Amino acid sequence: MSAILSTDDLNDFISPGVACIKPVETLPAAAPSSETQSLEHEVILDGQQQQQQQTTGPAQISLTDCLACSGCVTSAEAVLVSLQSHNEVLSVLDSAPALRLIQTSDGKHAVSGLEDPSAKLFVASVSPQTRASLAAACGGGVTEQQAGWMIEQLLAGERGLAAGGKYGNGFTWVVDTNTAREACLVLGSDEVLGQGGLRPSDTPTPPILTSSCPGWVCYAEKTHPYVLPHLSRVKSPQALMGTLLKTTLSRVLGVPPDRIWHLAVMPCFDKKLEASREELTDAVWGGEGKPGRGVRDVDCVITTKEILMLAESRAIDFFSMSKSAPKQQPAFPDSIIQRFLFPTQRRKQPRDAGTSGGNLHFILRDVQSRHPGSRIQMTRGRNADVIEFAVIKPSGEAVFKAARYYGFRNIQNLVRKLKPARPSRMPGGKPIGGARKPAGKPAGLEYAYVEVMACPGGCTNGGGQIKIDDQVIADRKAFVEKPGLDEQKAWAAEVDEAYFSADEPDSTPDLVAGIDDGRPIELVTGFSPSHIRDILAHWSDITGIQMDKLVYTSYREVVSDVGKRISDTERVVQLAGKIGGGW
Repeated sequence: MSAILSTDDLNDFISPGVACIKPVETLPAAAPSSETQSLEHEVILDGQQQQQQQTTGPAQISLTDCLACSGCVTSAEAVLVSLQSHNEVLSVLDSAPALRLIQTSDGKHAVSGLEDPSAKLFVASVSPQTRASLAAACGGGVTEQQAGWMIEQLLAGERGLAAGGKYGNGFTWVVDTNTAREACLVLGSDEVLGQGGLRPSDTPTPPILTSSCPGWVCYAEKTHPYVLPHLSRVKSPQALMGTLLKTTLSRVLGVPPDRIWHLAVMPCFDKKLEASREELTDAVWGGEGKPGRGVRDVDCVITTKEILMLAESRAIDFFSMSKSAPKQQPAFPDSIIQRFLFPTQRRKQPRDAGTSGGNLHFILRDVQSRHPGSRIQMTRGRNADVIEFAVIKPSGEAVFKAARYYGFRNIQNLVRKLKPARPSRMPGGKPIGGARKPAGKPAGLEYAYVEVMACPGGCTNGGGQIKIDDQVIADRKAFVEKPGLDEQKAWAAEVDEAYFSADEPDSTPDLVAGIDDGRPIELVTGFSPSHIRDILAHWSDITGIQMDKLVYTSYREVVSDVGKRISDTERVVQLAGKIGGGW
């Protein structure tokens, strides 16, 4: 477990569980010691029981146990018992020589070293919020792109992790999750506008709620199951990237999924929980589509802070890493996916999209593009983290309404409005509940879509980001006193500014030859949705896996048995059910 994880770092507290309900097996009685066996006689007074002092080992609670349990409400509590950390990264890197990418005589890609069952192919994905936080920590005008190059030098460069360790292993590829984010934006918009590939029975109920924030999803599954039908079925960028890498590399290179080790660098501790979901394993895309304990699409998640600890563990000063572009990474085994993962031009993040991926912004722009002459109207709510949006036609008619809710304080108000009403027991009485509508009727929200994030201010303010009061920032900025509120706001502004510091977009999109087939190219926020759909279709073709298994996920209610008296039979049934997945 990372040393930086402590209860002081948890800022998404809701309410703790009464007790941990994980069953602990009774350990076998310890064998009598040699001293006891050497005694020929032992005197015990009448009515006195013989007492033996037994030392019981500490209970071992894994992250999977926490995800299958509902004794804790906060997702961050489960992180405290997880094993995903920078130490795990180093341990896996030093476990065996890495698989090496080679090119055969006929020009195809292959790997060498498969004869060693412990050898793995290492690949990493990095979020833009992580790069922004590290860029702000570097200071001196370092951009988000330059911070990304520094991370790539650490993970894959000759002077990074590969310079030390038992086998000198590094990561073969380091990819940007922004590419997966663009795919998620298109899939999410198609889902909201009724053009997704889901069966009608699996389509979310309006208003559709963002599901890319694992802290919010965990909260909904454990405390407000009536919200689950509203959650978007589209995977998060982290999850989609994990599925893309594992499926493509395993099918194209002929490497088993468990021999591909995927590290994700994220701004949020809760992303560790998301990676452990049984809905995000090869049991879904490689089997019957049902969650199970298979090979995870994301093997390990570390946060922005842990990148610094990872470098420090190998005696590397991260801030001294080269800020210039590293040498070109090896070609990905599929040329079309290669162009998708490593575009020649990075697109600048629109400031209106916010710092959490821009799900709502893209949908609004997509709707606006379908109604020429329309405009987007924004209305601020009770605080800066609640904003309502509407697409208004020239006639003044609102054709689409949506909202943004950030932070658990605002989320609680949102779910209260979605709670279905209960019919009154009194004859002629009014329905009881937040929605104030008869049972079975839609909840009292007129939004078509709501972007929900657990962290106030969005993902650049994630719990795993570098904070202004961290020692590394205090040292670099030479603080004499503890930073106050003004310094915290200024630091948040620095991180946000770094997040939007990417290159200017091209005037034309970076398309793969032969993909657009000469069709007119429509652009939404700087890229072509039809191009993304073609990439996804190509991905499904080369892997032979149905699209819905690749891009969609599912959720389940987690029923708590804390404080309830249940029979042994009921307990066995519940434990057996929890094995199937969920949080």
